[in-house]
Amino acid sequence: GIIAVSINSAAYVSEIIRAGIDAVDKGQLEAARSLGMSQFTAMKLIIMPQAVRNILPAIGNEFVTVIKESSMASVIGVSELMYGAQVVRGVTFRGFEPLIVAAVFYFIMTFSLGRLMNYIER
Repeated sequence: GIIAVSINSAAYVSEIIRAGIDAVDKGQLEAARSLGMSQFTAMKLIIMPQAVRNILPAIGNEFVTVIKESSMASVIGVSELMYGAQVVRGVTFRGFEPLIVAAVFYFIMTFSLGRLMNYIER
């Protein structure tokens, strides 16, 4: 289950990183290379710091999406938050309280991650 979610997210993350690097003007790399920098040094010191500013918002969105879609993992077989809430419902015979607690946890996780990403973007 975790492997499936990881592979699914990895495809999106790799595309986000590629797009972030491609968004940096090609002239930046050419200028760094003309100053005698190696490809690796130019990427490390010139391209990547600029690309990170483009990458962070989309990566943050992907992290929030992974949290929200973790319920898919329960179908595959991984015990996650909503599955735990269902187990508690079955044991305690309380209908809504475990679901409300799970919803609050999901909200706290996604809201906190969203705030953290906003802070990092600045």
